[in-house]
Amino acid sequence: MRALLQRVLRAEVSVDGRTTGKIEKGLLVLLGVMEGDTEAEAHYLADRICGLRIFEDEKQKMNKSVLDVDGEVLAVSQFTLAADVSHGRRPSFIAAAKPGCAQTLYQCFVDETSKLLNKPVPTGVFGADMKVALINDGPVTIWLDTEELRKKHDNP
Repeated sequence: MRALLQRVLRAEVSVDGRTTGKIEKGLLVLLGVMEGDTEAEAHYLADRICGLRIFEDEKQKMNKSVLDVDGEVLAVSQFTLAADVSHGRRPSFIAAAKPGCAQTLYQCFVDETSKLLNKPVPTGVFGADMKVALINDGPVTIWLDTEELRKKHDNP
């Protein structure tokens, strides 16, 4: 599973001109589900994102998590995060999970994140053409990949 996090002051996703999800201070999470991903990875990523200390404390140090600042999370599915651009000029998306599986794991991530935050997690519409607007705070943008995280966690 791959996630691109952006610390935001505000973010909104819309489909056909209708807002489907909107947050104030928090994290915009663009989430790509890869072939072979499992619910364990969805839970692991949700926990990792909710605990990641990327919000500033009183001394302007990135020392607080989205939980610590009572922030929000907006989750948007984005299969293009599975792109392989190592050959040619046209991306290959063969590593992306099939839509049915991807939607189930995306929803698992959303549900687990909502549980950890103890509040609803607004979303886009899975598989739809979405428009995302945001005000990046910092800017702070972080890439997480469960494959990379697990390798580091298993081999400290």
